[in-house]
Amino acid sequence: MHSDVKLDTLGYFCPMPIIMTSKKIKELVPGQVLEVISDDEGIKKDMPAWCQTTGHEMLGLEEEGAAPRVYKAYVKKTR
Repeated sequence: MHSDVKLDTLGYFCPMPIIMTSKKIKELVPGQVLEVISDDEGIKKDMPAWCQTTGHEMLGLEEEGAAPRVYKAYVKKTR
């Protein structure tokens, strides 16, 4: 999936990936896509919930590798 900006949150656990995402997405313009890279499994539930709360669009989530898995969440800035 295409992203305009990548945010590496590897090694950080809830709630830090969401806090870091919240700060980073403010730097983007509407329509840009942020790729959040995390090894925290909690991102699978936390990111969709955060998007629903903030109004940004969750485009997808990819899982890579064996344990520890790496998750890539794609969020489109809407406003």
